Amino acid sequence: MHPIIIFSYKMDFSQNNLFGYIEDLQELTIIERPVRRSLKTPEEIERLTVDEELNDIERAVYLLSSGQDIQGTSVVASLPVLMRQNPAETLRRVLPKVREVLPVAGVEMQLTAAVSLLTILQEESISIHTYSHSFLPIILQNLEHRDAGVSNAWLETLLAAIEALPKETIRHEILNPLVSKAQLSQTLQSRLVSCKILGKLANKFEAHIVKREILPLVKSLCQDVEYEVRSCMCRQLELISQGIGTELTKNVVLPELVELARDESSSVRLAAFETLVNLLEMFDADDRSQTVLPLVKSFCEKSFKADESILVSLSYHLGKLCNGLYGIFTPEQHLRFLEFYKKLCTLGLEQENGHNDNQVQLQTLEQEKKYISVRKNCAYNLPAMMVFVDPKNFNLELYSTFFCLCHDPEVPVRHTVAIGFYEVAKLLNTDVYVIHKELVALLQDESLEVLDALIGHLPEILELLSTGGEGGGSDSKLLNFPELIPALTRAEQRAATSLKWRTHEKLLQKYACLPHVISSDQIYYRFLHRMLTIIMTNNVLPVQKAAARTLCVYLRYNRKQEQRHEVIQKLIEQLGQGKSYWNRLRFLDTCEFIIELFSKSFFCEYFFLPVLELTHDPVANVRMKLCYLLPKVKSTLKVPTNKHLMQQLEMCVRKLLCEEKDKDVLSIVKKMVLELDRMETSLDAFQKRFYENDLLDQQKEREEHLLFELEQLEKEKQQNEGRSTSMSDKMYEKKRRDSKTAATLAKTIPMSVSGNSSAASSSKEVKKSKLVRSQSFSSQALHSKYSNIDKCASKSSSGYSSVSSVGKGSMFSFTDDSFRTRPSNSSGATTFSSTSSLPSSSRNTNNSVDHKSNGSKESHSRKVSLKNRKSNS
Repeated sequence: MHPIIIFSYKMDFSQNNLFGYIEDLQELTIIERPVRRSLKTPEEIERLTVDEELNDIERAVYLLSSGQDIQGTSVVASLPVLMRQNPAETLRRVLPKVREVLPVAGVEMQLTAAVSLLTILQEESISIHTYSHSFLPIILQNLEHRDAGVSNAWLETLLAAIEALPKETIRHEILNPLVSKAQLSQTLQSRLVSCKILGKLANKFEAHIVKREILPLVKSLCQDVEYEVRSCMCRQLELISQGIGTELTKNVVLPELVELARDESSSVRLAAFETLVNLLEMFDADDRSQTVLPLVKSFCEKSFKADESILVSLSYHLGKLCNGLYGIFTPEQHLRFLEFYKKLCTLGLEQENGHNDNQVQLQTLEQEKKYISVRKNCAYNLPAMMVFVDPKNFNLELYSTFFCLCHDPEVPVRHTVAIGFYEVAKLLNTDVYVIHKELVALLQDESLEVLDALIGHLPEILELLSTGGEGGGSDSKLLNFPELIPALTRAEQRAATSLKWRTHEKLLQKYACLPHVISSDQIYYRFLHRMLTIIMTNNVLPVQKAAARTLCVYLRYNRKQEQRHEVIQKLIEQLGQGKSYWNRLRFLDTCEFIIELFSKSFFCEYFFLPVLELTHDPVANVRMKLCYLLPKVKSTLKVPTNKHLMQQLEMCVRKLLCEEKDKDVLSIVKKMVLELDRMETSLDAFQKRFYENDLLDQQKEREEHLLFELEQLEKEKQQNEGRSTSMSDKMYEKKRRDSKTAATLAKTIPMSVSGNSSAASSSKEVKKSKLVRSQSFSSQALHSKYSNIDKCASKSSSGYSSVSSVGKGSMFSFTDDSFRTRPSNSSGATTFSSTSSLPSSSRNTNNSVDHKSNGSKESHSRKVSLKNRKSNS
């Protein structure tokens, strides 16, 4: 017997552990006590009970009058519904109660009321005149609430109302009271609200009214004693400038901005800097060079020393700033700003040499976050800085910076680079190959957030790489980047093993672009089978559907019929006839994609009958899904070509109607039968109502035939190349032997200098015949269909004379590409029978070649043609 093993994790019922369990149970009882205490008493339930016979308006009035806060809040939240159903009664009875309750209401009811009044405005359930008369006083009444969150909520509602209110109402109800609200004697909250309202009002009135009534208030608030007011007013100057025009902006707003840029408060200086950058387009070249540029330079100098608070904002606006001031930069200033950007890109990463541990100051967590934000902003501004230095100078000026950002230790920085990678690639255009290593690095990044950001524009990036940025390139150039395809496969595998299935789904959808950038064989061996595995093994339905659609795209553009048939067979056997009902469901999804992507004839040829076989499926869900697919299946049929398939479909539907036992499936079958009856079957000929669909289907069918023809041409090309290679090797060996023989003859036989002219001419003719013979062999191999001509020619000459009898004419015929794809027929034989009448050269090298007379040539050609006819008959 085996010894009994007592595991260490076996439950211990000792006294200590028992007391531990009791304490845990006591803690659970303590947790339950507050739950019991929170239950409502009968008295509280009675107070919360409302008479069911009351209508909506009466119930709202009752709850606002004597209900609890939570009930009043629910009434305020339902105001938009009440205004849609019964606006007159709501305004007459409910709104006065709301106005009465709000001043003493809590924060939750106040926030709900602000949202409800904004919803009523947006839905336009009442006229703007009624709104301004009934709801505007409530908004203005609660605008200066002591709670900042409530005040901001009412302010948002008011700013939205200003857009719709008429000018006269705004002037009397809002602008006139604003003069007193913006005074120093008012509260801080009142002055802050006034700043934001002034920014909104500037676009509602003419320039002269703004200059006379609004600008004095703006100047006053820019000089306010509180830095929060100065900062808030400074941020509204951009909106005010848009309302007053360029001239007043230059004369009034710019001096205020210059003064605020030198403010003692860092938040005010920051607001002034950002407003200045946003208003660059409104300043002329003189203002930019004399006023804006000195301010920007001082900001940059102080950002590393005395004023680090502006560093994050400066890094964010640097691209816009550099391009806005581009025309006034000297070469030296241009270089200084570029170096400043490069320095920001590595901020917090570099450490000075020669410092020991005691000398190096430890960065605080807040500083590290600030530096990460700076580098992230630099990554965001990279395309703008490329425009600043000219994309042609990218490799020299910015590539090292781009490399550092792509390999930054912080995920947010790399994530931002990945988002802007397509913009960088687009700017590089023909030089896009420079950054292919960075693309590989980001595809293999350890963070899936980076990968998710990159694949958003992955098809466009790969297309730029494959065409070299030229667009419309026929040959793929991704073969020049062999490490890219393994990176794509590893990226998919990493997404598959993670829990972020949405990233995996998105990746598979984007991989549908691969047939346009890499070869069909690479897709077949590296990606296609992987898609089939995902369909069969992955547990997430959207991922399986994405893989199924991408697999169909790969199948659509596969250029080898053998591979296509193999994939189709696997789809039918492993999915359509699979043991798991889940796989059979995915087969129907795949068929839906095939109907979408392929021609009707393709679906009918390969998938129509396997789909109909699922009417006998033992699982009701599969039959139900098939029923939903039946209208699309019928749409692939054409009459009279697919008449037999139409009969099969009708038979299956009848069988389902008669034999289906599942009530849910049967009800769906009945619905689908009605829909199938309403569908009109398309004919082989074009019909007016189906013209667009038929045209699209014809185009798909034409593309499928074109792929088949391309495959045939490639096969013939490979065969011809193989034959020509073998024949040229044989001829090379033969020439080598002939050259050796000629060398030995030259050594044994003495050559006479004064040889007769006939011998010289005969040797020339022999060389010429050999040259012709070697050219005809090396240019193309003889086809088997011309063997009858060789037999005819062999009767009139020795063994090799059939080849030489073809002569120069046969050489040109064989090199013609038209003969490669043309089927064998009598015309081919006729062509070669005419060439056989050319003079044949003798193989004997000892005797000179005898020239025949014209009469003998004609008689010889007649004999050959006669024999040729006999052999053909």
